Amino acid sequence: MKFLECSALDRLNDFLGNLNLGERTIKGCLEAYSCKHAGSDKKLSISLETEILDYLGKSSDTDSSSPDQTLLTRNSRKTLVYLVLTLYHMYPDYDFSAVKAHQFFAEESWDSFKQIFDTYMNEASKEWAETVGSASLLDTLFKALDEVVKLVDSEIYGYVPDFEANPLLESGAIWSFNFLFYNRKLKRIVSFRFSCFSNLIAEGLLIDDIHNEYDEEIFADMDI
Repeated sequence: MKFLECSALDRLNDFLGNLNLGERTIKGCLEAYSCKHAGSDKKLSISLETEILDYLGKSSDTDSSSPDQTLLTRNSRKTLVYLVLTLYHMYPDYDFSAVKAHQFFAEESWDSFKQIFDTYMNEASKEWAETVGSASLLDTLFKALDEVVKLVDSEIYGYVPDFEANPLLESGAIWSFNFLFYNRKLKRIVSFRFSCFSNLIAEGLLIDDIHNEYDEEIFADMDI
């Protein structure tokens, strides 16, 4: 994967890089990659492909049911390898398993992404409107992504792992999201990760207390 310099993403990265919102800080980063092997990517992609094929072979030998249908075609396996390679570039200190990562990828639509963004990035969007103005944060994001990967031709994947497989939560994030926008024709991927960290940890609050506080805020208005 080759990192691509994209001025359209730079403005957003400058804003989201370390956005202090009082009790919380939002950290977001967009990165564009060409799906061309660079450096150790070729060796790693072969290793990931081998891991997937081994998994498929073992599944067919030990399970009467068929293995995951989405991994049976070469194009699907190739897509998964590209997605996992992107994760490696996003989190170079973290060791990803292709098979395990596959379990946490979910194909999304722009509407489902927008719903998550509007819910969790509401404060950031308000700050953008107050300090930057012009188009909304979401509209600016859409335009930047469209410029790089042409959203109409792109597949959107969300990477939502469990706690043990989430490198951001292990670093103390309250919540985090990872989305990848993949254009097969252009052979490009844009990764977008955004997360929330508490500024109160420095004052001695436990991370469990912060998680409980945030959960209470989310469910306060819900009828259960």
